[in-house]
Amino acid sequence: MSTHSDAVVIGAGQAGLGTAKVLADRGLSVVVLERGRIGETWLSQRWDSFALNTPNWMNTLPGLQDPGHDSEGFMSHVELVHYFESYASTFDIDVRVGHNVTKVGHDGRQAGFAVEANSDAGSEQFESPYVVIASGIAHQPKIPSIASKLPDDIAQLSTGTYRSPAQLPDGSVLVVGGGQSGGQIVEDLLGADREVYFSTSKVGRVPRRYRGADFMYWMLELGIWDLPTNQVDAEMILATNPLTSGVGPRGHTISFQQLAFDGAQLMGRLLDVENAIVKADDLGIEYLTFSDEFSADLKHKIDEHIAEEGIDAPDAETDSADNDRSHFPEIQFVTELDLEAADVRTVIWCTGFSADFSWIDLPVTDAVGMPIHKEGVSEVPGLYFIGFPWLASRKSGVIFGIEEDAERIAADIGGKSERGHSD
Repeated sequence: MSTHSDAVVIGAGQAGLGTAKVLADRGLSVVVLERGRIGETWLSQRWDSFALNTPNWMNTLPGLQDPGHDSEGFMSHVELVHYFESYASTFDIDVRVGHNVTKVGHDGRQAGFAVEANSDAGSEQFESPYVVIASGIAHQPKIPSIASKLPDDIAQLSTGTYRSPAQLPDGSVLVVGGGQSGGQIVEDLLGADREVYFSTSKVGRVPRRYRGADFMYWMLELGIWDLPTNQVDAEMILATNPLTSGVGPRGHTISFQQLAFDGAQLMGRLLDVENAIVKADDLGIEYLTFSDEFSADLKHKIDEHIAEEGIDAPDAETDSADNDRSHFPEIQFVTELDLEAADVRTVIWCTGFSADFSWIDLPVTDAVGMPIHKEGVSEVPGLYFIGFPWLASRKSGVIFGIEEDAERIAADIGGKSERGHSD
């Protein structure tokens, strides 16, 4: 069975739904294929207490600007998916849930694509002159090879499989990965009075609120969200997102030193495991210093901007978690951890995700499997990518940037349509 449409969008998260709406507004018939439910990744790869790191004013999609929440507050992942479902219903977007795409290739006709998908109804084929890949890049956990050296009786989870402290065996927990997910999961565990060891790394920190506004607002004011990908270096593109949390009415700041003060045993970056002994580097203090300097630098930029623009902003709020490490008791970093002696029964890998585009049977990925594109436009005419960090600018990786990227893709499709897709 074959279904034809003007465009096929793969993925029904924020990128897929937003793109479908923008394309439909230009008069195109659009089918959205989703392997699971609408917003599947938000549902299946988030823990119970998770809240978005972006305030609600940044989490709206094209055409439905009010998600029905306090604009300065933070939605849970479940609330966000409810918004997505309402969005799809409001604009009558043709979403085919439970359709796992297994292949995207040419259909044998000039500039046409055949998309194969499996569903409960069996195998289906969708034909279209345009395909937009909006499935993201968080397809599978990126687990380091040293995980295989851990004792067999230690439970291993990832950011995508952790749900709550209650699911874990009794005993201590080792959390590996110093980014946002790692810091937030450590907080979740400490809140349940679990003994936690936290393997950190070189990650920045930001004050959740500063001078009367969320730091995300100041990033917009400073032009950081609009930084174009082609004007920044690889170090910035590859940098881990700074520590922060959206948990609480206005979210809150997370710092390594505050986590240590609250009871976490800090470690440096994980290096190896030998005979049930975990070894970490001795750069922990350097990581704390980097995080402190990162926050201080952002606050300095905000202060300068306020002064230069004559903005009427209040003085800085008191935020103990954002104090540099000199305000806290001396922190001792663990460089060797005897898993048995410390009663570590669980390791949670917060080390990111990797992409899998092996199902695209076209020359659109590089040697490491990442898409080859220019601001979302691939080298294969009619095939596009959207919905991952630094697609075209800093904001491409968040919901806030979807509309701009979708409009660019829609404009390219419109240009090809006018030329009869001859290029």
